[in-house]
Order: sequence, then C-alpha cells, then structure tokens
Amino acid sequence: MQRRKLLTAPAALAALSAPRLGLAQGTGSWPDRPVRIVVPYPPGGSNDTVARILQPKLTELLGRPVVVENRAGASGSVGSSETARSAPDGYTWLLANDTLATNETLMNLPYRVMQAFSFCTMVGTCPYALVTHPSTPFRNFQQMVEAAKARPQTLNYATTGVGSGAHIATVLLQQRGDFKLEHVPYRGGGPALQDALAGHVPLFMSNIVIILPHIRAGALRPLGLTQQTDSRYLPGVVPFTRQGFPGFEALTYWQLVGPAGIPQPILDRMQRAVKQVLAEPNVQARMAEQGADIVGSTPAETAAFVRSEIEKWGAVIRDNNIRADS
Repeated sequence: MQRRKLLTAPAALAALSAPRLGLAQGTGSWPDRPVRIVVPYPPGGSNDTVARILQPKLTELLGRPVVVENRAGASGSVGSSETARSAPDGYTWLLANDTLATNETLMNLPYRVMQAFSFCTMVGTCPYALVTHPSTPFRNFQQMVEAAKARPQTLNYATTGVGSGAHIATVLLQQRGDFKLEHVPYRGGGPALQDALAGHVPLFMSNIVIILPHIRAGALRPLGLTQQTDSRYLPGVVPFTRQGFPGFEALTYWQLVGPAGIPQPILDRMQRAVKQVLAEPNVQARMAEQGADIVGSTPAETAAFVRSEIEKWGAVIRDNNIRADS
C-alpha cells in the first residue's frame, strides 16, 4: 500500500483498514461478517492455544470478529469434516494439526484431504516431549524403558488421540527401543494434560506448547524430545536422537485450511493477514512462550507440505498396523 497524504482524521485511517485492503486486492466485500476458526479439539490444547493467540490481532486486521469454535472428537476428524462441508466463502477455517495428515490413512473418512481443503498457511511447528508425573520413580528415559521391558504393556501413556503425531512417535520409539507401553488416547490435549498433572496417567507424550509451563514449574518431568537438536525452550532436555535413537524426529504443526474451492484472492488475503499477525512482536513472544516456532508459509507451500506428511506418516501407520481402535 502506498503512503497517502492527509491521513490524519480517524475516518481517513479507517479507510485504510483491512477490509478496504481486501477490496483493493480483489476479495470483493470479504469479510463483511464474522469469520469462524474451527478448532477440532477441546479448549486447553495446543490448537486452541494457538488459535486464541492469533484471534485478537486477526480480528483487528480483518475488521470483523474472528470467532474460535471448538468442535472436538475422533482425533480431530469431527471438526475437519464440518469444515470440509462448509461453504467455500472464506468464513469458515480450520486450525488443523498433524492429524489432518495421519487421519487420511488411519480412518475411513468421507473425504480425501488434498481434494477436500484449501490450504492457507502453516502457522508454526514444535517438537513433542515425553513427560512423567514427579510421583513416578523415573528420573530419565532409560529408567522408564527398563521398567517397561520388565513389565510390558503395564505403563500407560496418554496422547491426544489414536493416530496423532504423539501416538505415532511413541509407537516408533517402542518399536526401535524394543519395549511396550499401553496407549491411553484422549479427545484432546486439555483433558490429557489434566490427567497427567493429577498423576492419573504416568506418561504423557505431547507437543510442548501445552506442557512447557508445567515442565518449568516442576509439575511434569521431561524424559526426552522428538527433535534432533537441543531445544532453546527446554535447555537440558536430551533429544531421543542422543538417547539411542539416531535420526529420530517427529514434529507437530498447525496449519490453517478451509473448505475446497475458496477463491484464490480470499485465500491469499487470509494468508497475508495471518503472516502479518505472526510478525507482531507480542504474538511472537506469546508463541515463543509456548515453545512454538513460527512458519507463515504460502498456500502452495502448505499444500505441498501436507501432501508429503500424508505420504510419510501413512507409511508408518501401515507398517505398524496402527488402527483407529488401537
């Protein structure tokens, strides 16, 4: 946007608002009513946290209310299905995570991901961490492995659901480490976190967004990270790649998608708005507090990434016979 003179009155400033910018960029009157972001998990999980970090500034930039709605169930597929069925008018979006890709192989869905959605942007990424309650005797990952080998399938571990990135990552750890745990899937990160904090489940594999403050407070003890390098957010927590699992890496991510057929100008406008939000110092600070690394990819880059994730994790799911009821 070029600078203009005489922009001193409030009315003149309003003329440069986000909706006006949308008109100039070929998005018609969009948005002329509230915009909905569906979070396919309960409140308190990482998707919900990230959506609500974006919400205030996105509302300001778009000039219309941005409403976050939680539609939990079936490892994120309930909210995903609702979004896929919505009108492709730019008023319904989904803040999805890795299950958008894994559910493609895991479940018998009424849609195919690459045909059902318009891909807007990758918001951010972060690793998973395996944590335990301080009441357990495990001071490190090796002690947990020894206990699991001594009594196979007696140690429970929580995740956000069957086929989630956390679940698949833990399956791979068990396969490569030759030990067996018992999976306890939850409907989202919030409920799983509450049980982990209460000590109702001894182990919890989660992306670090929702558990970082609890690790720092000593309420949860980290046993390892799923990224190959040390984390700036959790110094001293050793990645699994240096605990006998060379090359091991599994990252979670959040991407904004909408139903297939959203006009490209609206898709591009939303991507630019999210990217502008992610450039805000306050938003960057809040994302960093959660342990998330910002991305802000283009629609084409986001679509290519999701396609590659479907192929990568689909192979892992098939090779390990992971099913929706496993």
